[in-house]
Amino acid sequence: MENMESSQSVIQPANQLDARSTNVTITTSALDGSTTPSPVSSSKSVAIEIDDHYDVSHPKHGIALVINQMNFSNMSPRDGSDIDCNSISSVLKTIGFDVRVIEDLKRKKLLAMLKTIASEDHSQNNCLVVVVLTHGKEKNRLYANDKSYKVSKLWEPFVGDACPSLVGKPKLFFIQACRGKKLDIGSRVKRMIKEPIQVPINYVIPAMADLLVMYSTCDGYYAWRNTDNGSWFIQSLSNELGVNAYRLELLHILTAVSRRVAYQYQSNVPRSLTLDAKKQMPCIVSMLTKLLYFPTQKPQPDCSLLTRTDNSGE
Repeated sequence: MENMESSQSVIQPANQLDARSTNVTITTSALDGSTTPSPVSSSKSVAIEIDDHYDVSHPKHGIALVINQMNFSNMSPRDGSDIDCNSISSVLKTIGFDVRVIEDLKRKKLLAMLKTIASEDHSQNNCLVVVVLTHGKEKNRLYANDKSYKVSKLWEPFVGDACPSLVGKPKLFFIQACRGKKLDIGSRVKRMIKEPIQVPINYVIPAMADLLVMYSTCDGYYAWRNTDNGSWFIQSLSNELGVNAYRLELLHILTAVSRRVAYQYQSNVPRSLTLDAKKQMPCIVSMLTKLLYFPTQKPQPDCSLLTRTDNSGE
């Protein structure tokens, strides 16, 4: 529980806290080519133009880490997760990512692996992608092979000063896992049918900027997975990326993923009234500050084969 005195001591009227000026006035480009300065003003401010698109001109797309937790020491196996792993790995490799697959790791080794990847030099990469396929539960906890961990442990090694070579670059996390035991019964809908010059300068951005997390389901809810065909979410994500990676902006693609899961899927468990005819709604948490388009010229990943790591030797 938070210390109430400590929390209350920093609560002050907004006009006393948010009026401090920076030394930078950000200017963004409009569609017609004109520029509009931000309302921040300072006697020492410098007008700079911040592109509204992420820079994807680096030599490499970057690392795409796929964490496939299929088997567990004290929980049921996630049958069908291998189908998801193969689907998303294939499409990410096609886009041009250096795909690395790690499977069935224990918590200590998994968290160490994340820190190891964060310590690499990402300066020549466009972005980072992490896909997690595992069991989950309430309060934003995911499972490794042996124990659970907070979902934030996934991105903590990659944000802010923890990973300087990824500062200002998009960091994308996709999580296929239950977030509780609630079932979405859905709602019936009646549809009505209708007919500048660049200036080099240093400036500060928030530590959590340029991070996106997309969950397979809303907080507290169950996430569906078919043992023969894979999960609704990862299969939808793989399909939309495969078709639209070079055509649409990322959030446009992810909205299409949400739409596909929401409208095209429904559980089919006729022997159980509790589980039958249930729905699922993905959830996007975006702290991106720019638009992200994958470049049409695909960089080639470092390895022709996917890199896989499992828990052998543990």
